[in-house]
Amino acid sequence: MNFINNKKIWNAWSMYDWANSVHNLVITTVIFPIYYHATAVNAQGGDLIDFLGFQVNNDVLYSYTLSVASIFLVILNPILTGIADYSGRKKMFMKIFCYLGSASCAYFYFFTKDNVTSAIIAFGFSIIGWGGSIVFYNAFIPQIATEENYDKLSARGFVFGYIGSVILLIFNLVMIIKPEFVGLTEADSKSGFTSRLAFLTVGIWWAGFAQIPFYFLPKDESKSFQKKWLKNGFLQLKHVFLETQKQKYLKRFLAAFFIYDMGVMTVIYVATIFADKELQIPRDGLIATLLLIQLVAIPGSYLASFLSSKYGNTIALRIEIIVWSVVPVAAYFTTEATQFYVIAAIVGLVMGGIQALSRSTFAKLIPDNEPNTAAYFAFYDITEKMAIALGTFIFGFIIQLTGNMRYSILFLIVLFAVGFILLTRIPSKNIYRD
Repeated sequence: MNFINNKKIWNAWSMYDWANSVHNLVITTVIFPIYYHATAVNAQGGDLIDFLGFQVNNDVLYSYTLSVASIFLVILNPILTGIADYSGRKKMFMKIFCYLGSASCAYFYFFTKDNVTSAIIAFGFSIIGWGGSIVFYNAFIPQIATEENYDKLSARGFVFGYIGSVILLIFNLVMIIKPEFVGLTEADSKSGFTSRLAFLTVGIWWAGFAQIPFYFLPKDESKSFQKKWLKNGFLQLKHVFLETQKQKYLKRFLAAFFIYDMGVMTVIYVATIFADKELQIPRDGLIATLLLIQLVAIPGSYLASFLSSKYGNTIALRIEIIVWSVVPVAAYFTTEATQFYVIAAIVGLVMGGIQALSRSTFAKLIPDNEPNTAAYFAFYDITEKMAIALGTFIFGFIIQLTGNMRYSILFLIVLFAVGFILLTRIPSKNIYRD
């Protein structure tokens, strides 16, 4: 089968975004954070809870869990991608992480006030499963598209992800808000049973729809694991690392991406907490806002692809960052729900765009005919996970230090400004070669 620029293969590849994006929306953005804050409380209903013998603020624990899971991926993914490239088993590793993440989400069905510790550990594993599978998923881009189509393919993946996640979220919200529509009762909703059932649907959805890309994407090579597979995996990784040091624009892009993505991912991960804690936005209003973000992100992804085709990748990214920089400034002064809704619409417009463009820009920087795509994307993934780890850690640390979430928002402004400046060092054209 011809895999290059085959629309059927593109759609199958994009279905993994459809499958795994429910984790981003249902677990890290909407239902799980709300359920977590209602459940991860002490006997008096306070925020200070016990975790492995330590008394920790539940917001801080949530933020630190994201950081630790991201650091774990920073350590693990480079090793596994080197092994995957050497052994020809990208899809196998993608499956392992996919099933780890989906099983962790399904475990949340058992999440109650009696097992907060195991639930937060499972939350960490769900982040690891999602982030671990993504690096191998992204590595298929150069195998199924030519360079001039990277932006289009990357945007398509994010659009599939937004549509799929919104469909499942709406179903879960109907189940939670109107349980009688699906044969449940109001008591099921008040007890949290419908929320826990929603977490189970995420696990099933993720693993189920992942079977489509697993079936259609290029098969793993039939190389056998040799005795020195670990050593050769490291040698493969070392080779790619040395190659990246020779590529001026790739290094510059990773530096810029690390800084601005620290701001982007922190906003995505903590927006729900900010709206809940600082603005006391009602659950229904918050959920409607998050749905709005996902729907606006669909045309936003295509808009970013259009800007890239017209002005080149880095100018398009700089335009996106200018819009992103408005978000923390506005959020700091936000006191009313209406103001937050406007900010949310802005986030939706640029959220998918900057992620899709970042992924495709990096793919364009990989040398032509490079077989070690998983190892290359490991460095992209390392950069992203370090950005998430540091961004969420600083956010949580400032809250712990000052007791005020708004102060944590201020450091995001600097990140976007520095990221914008660093991107100016890369010429804006569709194909980058030193």
